[in-house]
Amino acid sequence: MPRACTSHGEGALPGRAVIERLPDGAEHRTGIWTGNQKARRDKLDAGQLAVLAELGVEWTRP
Repeated sequence: MPRACTSHGEGALPGRAVIERLPDGAEHRTGIWTGNQKARRDKLDAGQLAVLAELGVEWTRP
């Protein structure tokens, strides 16, 4: 996630169609993951929201 935030600019998250290739060659659907986190944000604990806020994710801020 930190790599996705830095590669897309501060506060900007990848779109749902983005598939990132990880250093080990595996593919990760970062856009789907971030969309799922946003949809489930009411179920994330304070620590999880704090980490996302530190990365610049706008929807985590009150």
